[in-house]
Amino acid sequence: MDPKGDTWGIRSAANGKGPGLPIVILGGGHGDVPLEPSGGELVAKLVVEQRVSVLLDLADLRKYQVVTFMTGFMETLYRLKNREEYRTPMMLVIDEADAIAPQRPMKGEERMLGAAEDIVRRGGQRGIGITMVTQRAAVLNKNVLSQCGILLFLRTLGLQDIDGVNEWINKHGQPEQKARLMADISSLPRGHAWFWAPGWPDERGIFKRIVVDPIETFDSGATPKPGERRITPKTVADVDLEAFRREMAATIEKAKAEDPRELRRRIAALEGELRTKATHNMRGQGPSQPKRVEVDVVKPAVVQEIRRAMAALEAISQRGDAFLERAHAIVEGFREGHARLGTAALKLAGALQARLAPQPAQAAVRSEQVRAQQHGTDWRKIVARPTGSDDTGLGAGERKMLEALALRHPDPLSKAQLGLLAGYAASGGTFRTYLPRLHRAGLVAVSNDRIALTSAGRSAVGEFRHAPQTPEQVRSMWLGALDQGPRRMLEVLIGAYPKSLTKAELGDASGYEAAGGTFRTYLPKLRRLGLVDVDHDQVRAKEALFS
Repeated sequence: MDPKGDTWGIRSAANGKGPGLPIVILGGGHGDVPLEPSGGELVAKLVVEQRVSVLLDLADLRKYQVVTFMTGFMETLYRLKNREEYRTPMMLVIDEADAIAPQRPMKGEERMLGAAEDIVRRGGQRGIGITMVTQRAAVLNKNVLSQCGILLFLRTLGLQDIDGVNEWINKHGQPEQKARLMADISSLPRGHAWFWAPGWPDERGIFKRIVVDPIETFDSGATPKPGERRITPKTVADVDLEAFRREMAATIEKAKAEDPRELRRRIAALEGELRTKATHNMRGQGPSQPKRVEVDVVKPAVVQEIRRAMAALEAISQRGDAFLERAHAIVEGFREGHARLGTAALKLAGALQARLAPQPAQAAVRSEQVRAQQHGTDWRKIVARPTGSDDTGLGAGERKMLEALALRHPDPLSKAQLGLLAGYAASGGTFRTYLPRLHRAGLVAVSNDRIALTSAGRSAVGEFRHAPQTPEQVRSMWLGALDQGPRRMLEVLIGAYPKSLTKAELGDASGYEAAGGTFRTYLPKLRRLGLVDVDHDQVRAKEALFS
């Protein structure tokens, strides 16, 4: 199973001039036969009943289509291999296994993960061997990873991915073996690996560093290099496609014969033929033909009442989108009103404090502020610290905005992004009060819609260890700041990246009707926040979330 479309070179020799392995390729740009998202069950029957070796190239399928195909394939494979006549040895190889058995399955992936667990945990006694390949052990499901009997470990740099196999190592290995592996794993040369097979082929097992031979078939997944001319294989191994099509046709016919839906359709057709013949026979009896009489089953008044109810429902449906949009506008109005009340309360408190405080002291503070602006003195040591401020002299709200900017420093944020991370609506009074204060104090620089920390602002934040460092942490930051609806849509787009989704596909995957008011509210919000790109009907997560 190849989700990236880079294994098709298996049909050619390493130099591209000779034949490789005679394996039928289903799907992808080099496939012998196209692959349909709904064809997983049929392909599994073909593999089990006809015992053919196939390469499943899923690169042209969207993520949700891969889920559909692999769920049907693995469930059917596991079920059929339980029959005694099919309990013959086979090997299922899954590349990018974390996409098929994710540690944190998204909505709709639960059945696929369950099918993968069944095969890994209980497929052996049915003759199913499995090899899983992944670059990210941290995101491969641990219920699946812990059941593997042999571990082949190449160079791994990510601490999370190294920690991801800790459970397996602690279960199967000894402390000294773990220490040797961990000391070596991040510096292994290309082609070197650790092979660890506890209890296989005998009780002593295998634990050794090995050198992996170069692949004997064409490396169609090699990373292109600048200036390199791509080589296209000139010879591929022959496969008997006619025999394969005959086997596939036999499998299709057998599936139809066993399909209850096909049987029901056939029964319905036969019943229709019988009724036609019966009617023909009755008409041939002459004048004693039965008379057709129409009788009202429902009274006309009831019919009229039903029609009026249906018309009312249709009107309600048409007003639904407008209602949702109005509801969202009301909620935003409440939020802004709440922010304005907070601002008004702050102004009132300031006015009362000004009237109650001794006038000479206020004059001294103002004159000190003027001197500070003229001579560059640290503003935090001069400005009177209001109630609720921290030891830097910043108010709690201003501090939140500076810390939000520090999350992406030195990159600037838009007003919408800053408002989201700080917890204030960018159009609200609180945000529009704090931002000018920070600007006047020289803590932030404002250029059109972009806001960034100045060196003084960075110093005011102080030691700040919460800034995300990796793309995963950046994505987690934005997802954690969003409300449930926009977060769900962004999760779907992140899962589909680098592919785009149509608005209809995004709506289906996230649970919102693309034509509805909720969807039309959340998508522009994600766009304003700079988290997605929208090109007509195509939507994609921003590249910045992955770099």
